[in-house]
Amino acid sequence: MDWDIIVVGGGAAGLMAAGKAADCGAKVLLIEKTDSCGKKILVSGKTRCNLTNSADLKNFISMYGNNGRFLFSAFHNFFRPDLLDFLNGHGLATKVERGGRIFPVSDDAHDVVRVFKKYLTKNNVQIKLNTKVNGIIIKDNAVCGVKTEHGNYHCQAAILATGGATWPATGSTGDGYKISTALGHTIVKLKPALVPLIVREQKLAQSMQGVSLRNVRATAFQGEATAIDSTLTPDCVYGRGEKKSPRPPVIESRFGEMLFTHFGLGGPIILLISLAVVEALEKGTVSLLIDLKPALTREQLHKRLQRDMDKSSKRKISGIMKEYLPAKMIEPFIELTGIDKEKLAHQITAAERGKIIELFKALRFNINAPLSLEKAIVTAGGVSLDEIDQRTMASRLITGLYFCGEVMDIDADTGGYNLQAAFSTGYLAGEKAAEYIKSL
Repeated sequence: MDWDIIVVGGGAAGLMAAGKAADCGAKVLLIEKTDSCGKKILVSGKTRCNLTNSADLKNFISMYGNNGRFLFSAFHNFFRPDLLDFLNGHGLATKVERGGRIFPVSDDAHDVVRVFKKYLTKNNVQIKLNTKVNGIIIKDNAVCGVKTEHGNYHCQAAILATGGATWPATGSTGDGYKISTALGHTIVKLKPALVPLIVREQKLAQSMQGVSLRNVRATAFQGEATAIDSTLTPDCVYGRGEKKSPRPPVIESRFGEMLFTHFGLGGPIILLISLAVVEALEKGTVSLLIDLKPALTREQLHKRLQRDMDKSSKRKISGIMKEYLPAKMIEPFIELTGIDKEKLAHQITAAERGKIIELFKALRFNINAPLSLEKAIVTAGGVSLDEIDQRTMASRLITGLYFCGEVMDIDADTGGYNLQAAFSTGYLAGEKAAEYIKSL
């Protein structure tokens, strides 16, 4: 059977692209390599599916860094209000939570996948599962078919929605990059984004493994941890979506929650800072300083510590620290100061108090590397945007070839931005591919 359009990949972008193309009258086949569609949707937002975000367009675009401008056309065509109307029209109510994150009211990602399956069924999209695509067939520089492990399928347009190279269990194993390279497309170097970080001081991290911290500041610096002047730690956030850029050696600075792992550092603010760290590691050593008490200045900390020690002068320093730190952090923290943990509060010298305060304001780590690409939430890099028409998602090299979603060099912070980009570019690619078919 001949098809008008074949969509390769049944994730968020592919499902939207297939549904929209068929909705526009095209005869569509969706090919998915795993045994079901929407697997990455099911694990997104901790299985609740963070669909999008309530941020305004300008702030939304800023979350994709320098490549955000590429999405203006896609967002102009199909943005958050359109997505929410689409979902609501298919019976899925949504809600806004902290940070503008938008979720299904049901808190169940399966409901999102069900909406798309109904959308595809309604528009007679055929789905072929457990089938790996090995390449796109080209004749006279135009798409004429798709090569799979089970044979070839004829079509007049193809939409690559193969995702990135993260979460391989969901089917995202980088196939689209190989297919695109074979067609002459440039792949911008792949990097892990939204990924935990491995530290040089692993024994220290292991000693605090499982400890989760709230309301702390993590600042990445270019340079060795011991060489960094901790007073350079900013008192504001620097990163994607922020208007100001930091002065070197500061790379980025984030405020919020993090945790210690057996290999290093994880949690929300570490994930947000990770891509900047990965890129900075290519230039040289990167360190990360954690301000455990960002709400207090050094002077305020000094007064509070002095007061507590005066009030409980015969209490051990380890006991005093119970008022300041999670229990599992106390022993490694005191060890770092070089103070005897059995020492009583009234025996602590001014210099030792200074060491405690410095450590509160700068718990230092050197970053060895991120976890592997497979362990990241998002893939940074991908098919070069210079070779894709942002108005149509069409390849500038091959007629009838379209791209959408994470296979392109698009990535964003957490908060629903990556899924919105997938839905918007999928919608545009499906619509424009269908228009192309009608023009033949």
